[in-house]
Amino acid sequence: MSKPDPTVFFEIFNEVAIIEQLSRTILEARMPDGLIAPHFAVLNHLTRLGDGRTPIEMARAFQVPKTSMTHTLKGLELHNLIDMRPNPEDGRSKRVWLTDKGRQQRAVIIAALGPDLAFLAERFDMKRLKGIKPVLTELRIFLDENRDMVRAAQTT
Repeated sequence: MSKPDPTVFFEIFNEVAIIEQLSRTILEARMPDGLIAPHFAVLNHLTRLGDGRTPIEMARAFQVPKTSMTHTLKGLELHNLIDMRPNPEDGRSKRVWLTDKGRQQRAVIIAALGPDLAFLAERFDMKRLKGIKPVLTELRIFLDENRDMVRAAQTT
């Protein structure tokens, strides 16, 4: 039996990275002035996983420095899309909550993407795209659950 070729992962990650860059450009073209993709990512994260996360939890989830997450959250707060409230479990930290405006803004941005997504849907076999999603989801879940193991392998 032949040994698996690990460069396949590099090729897949490279394709995903390029797709992310191109899709980010589409997303940001549909966002209101003053908002960028990281702002949308936070709105989406809080919608998917729920309000009340601390900035440090969010920084870990996004794998960015806490200072970067703080900057992103300040931008969202400036636009009244989130509300930072004291953490009842720890008086020094805060928790992040979506405002009604934040939930509405996320929905508006997704709706604004409609024509772009329809354009893509007309040009791609949706059955094939749906077929690759479970594999990508499985890979994402594995990488997410094994973050520390992957980093430890780098140092050995």
